[in-house]
Amino acid sequence: MEESLNGTIDPACLQEPPLAMDMIKHLDTFGFCLYAMLTFMSSVSLLLYLEQCVYIYKKVQYPKKTTIIWISGAAPVIATMACFGMWIPRAVMITDMTSNCYFAVVVYKVLVLLIEELGGSSAFLERFTGTPFRINTGPCCCCCPCLPRVPMSRRMLFLLKIGALQYAILKSVLSVVSVILWTNGNFDLSDLEITGTAIWINPFIGVLTITSLWPVAIVFMNINSFLRSIKIIPKYAMYQLILVLSQLQTSIINILSLDGTIACAPPLSSQARGSMLSQQMMIMEMFIITLINRFLYRRPYNTIPCEAHDNNQNGKVALQAALVEHDV
Repeated sequence: MEESLNGTIDPACLQEPPLAMDMIKHLDTFGFCLYAMLTFMSSVSLLLYLEQCVYIYKKVQYPKKTTIIWISGAAPVIATMACFGMWIPRAVMITDMTSNCYFAVVVYKVLVLLIEELGGSSAFLERFTGTPFRINTGPCCCCCPCLPRVPMSRRMLFLLKIGALQYAILKSVLSVVSVILWTNGNFDLSDLEITGTAIWINPFIGVLTITSLWPVAIVFMNINSFLRSIKIIPKYAMYQLILVLSQLQTSIINILSLDGTIACAPPLSSQARGSMLSQQMMIMEMFIITLINRFLYRRPYNTIPCEAHDNNQNGKVALQAALVEHDV
């Protein structure tokens, strides 16, 4: 019975991903058109990003300009790496590692941007020292409304920065280690045995991800009302969307390919086909996000007025209103 069952399985479904030339030889007319369109999308994303980098470099002061360049580059970089992974299926491990390492730095840079938009760490502390900050935010403690508010201080700001920075460092280190083990045949996503390395590394990376997203969410939830004039909410939404698409969506597709829900399509095995679908979807999604981010980040940059300035302006408005009422 087992022999007859094994005889019905295409040998290509049990092989590793094909070489780039082998993949190209199996493409039909629709496949060539699809690959050409997706390559065009990733190329346009990269060109728009490079043009935006030139604009930001000329218009924005250091260090804010480097932070904005890092954040706005998340979607184009992921799209470019996905395009390489689409054309070269055996390089998916390398391209995914590059995208994940870049986005790990972006998580920290988002926290830095929130602080820089308020004038930097010194101005941030001068404005918020002693102010109670909510910490019952996602993804860790959104279901814990009983948590007390913690006053902002230099020590707390340092802990928030370390919480986001650890992911950028450890994620990069673990990604490099995973690739080294993968080249030696010791890292396999389909190996779910307790002795496999993937079953230990991936959950640990998940914990690091959650603990790095929490500090960013804490700062955003407490200061977003001060930054609405620079469209900080849609910017943060785009960052969250990239996180969901590049991490959660990819993980779901990988799980579906591992249990055979995504069928094998020679010369691609089930797992290789799942990776291919993930790369193609990622290119289209990151192309759209690149266009939206261009609208959000390519703008004139002015300093956010401080709290004292806001109070003075409100006082002047109130005084003028009182004088007008008195004259009437």
